[in-house]
Amino acid sequence: MLRPGGLLLRWFETHQRQLPWRTPFPRDPYLVLLSEVMLQQTQVQRVAPLFRGFVEKFPTLAALAEAAEAEVLAAWSGLGYYRRARALHATARAVQAAGAWPHTREELQALPGLGPYTAAALAAFSFGGSDPPVDGNVTRVAARVLALDAPTGSVRLRREAERWARALHRDAPTPATFEALMELGARICRPRGPSCGHCPLAATCVAHASDAADRYPLPRPRRQRQAHRWAALWLVRRDGRVLLHRRDEGQFLGGLWLPPIRELVDSQEPETAAAALLHSLGLGVQLTPVEPLAHSITHRGITVFPFAARCDLPTVSETCDLQWCIAENPGVATSSLTHKLRLVCSPRLAEPGPPAGYPPG
Repeated sequence: MLRPGGLLLRWFETHQRQLPWRTPFPRDPYLVLLSEVMLQQTQVQRVAPLFRGFVEKFPTLAALAEAAEAEVLAAWSGLGYYRRARALHATARAVQAAGAWPHTREELQALPGLGPYTAAALAAFSFGGSDPPVDGNVTRVAARVLALDAPTGSVRLRREAERWARALHRDAPTPATFEALMELGARICRPRGPSCGHCPLAATCVAHASDAADRYPLPRPRRQRQAHRWAALWLVRRDGRVLLHRRDEGQFLGGLWLPPIRELVDSQEPETAAAALLHSLGLGVQLTPVEPLAHSITHRGITVFPFAARCDLPTVSETCDLQWCIAENPGVATSSLTHKLRLVCSPRLAEPGPPAGYPPG
């Protein structure tokens, strides 16, 4: 009779998804690293085509290490959370400088930007390591199978999940066991509405036996949501290019190229902030106010007040922090907020009649 690890592995052999980074073991550590970093906070179906495109542009670790940061960030567009791209680039340069990959989880975790999970995944999938990579899927499955009264994200839950995953690996000592556990969490033991009737571990699952799968894991303590208000300028010159500004590294969304933005202080009116921002650019065009839009990133909720204008004479000169870019394909690292602003602002600029708005002070 198969033990739980063997049952899990047999299920995986039949039901696993075919994904571009799932190659025979041991895997190229560069491709493992790239896939794991891309999959952080991003769904698989979105990552797969972007993974292929990134590998086409940077087919090897050396190619990535030798690239300029701006190239890497531009290739990362569409994935968001650009801090991941910077960490990936830094890791590639560190490994390239060392001349070889380290092999153990502890050594890999010493590389810039690698946490316990990514280091364990690299060690297991590329170098035969036996330390379990424990992500949110694994902790959720463990919480239900063991009926753990521990909240999501807690140290206790992660440690218990690692201990349990290590036991499964002893049943079936192959890195595919770890990958099978992640796949089970993604496809069967989902956060809501788990398909317990199709789970290879249902017979040993304490939560399933008590019909309480939805109770586990316990919810993460809620983080207080931050509210922001921004004024944004959508400035389009005669050839259709839009002005983008690279935000300072110390700012929220630092290093990304967005339309010029100013945070509203206290009860400051959006019109006042937009006029001051326009004046700082040396422009005297009239601004057309556009309907506010909402934009959310993790625990931040941002209300954006857009102001649009055509800049026919004269326009702002390009610098290292200001560029006129093609709105649909900027060619620089940007945010989905830029796309949202294009959708709401472009129709207003196309409307007939003189623009209404707020001239700079």
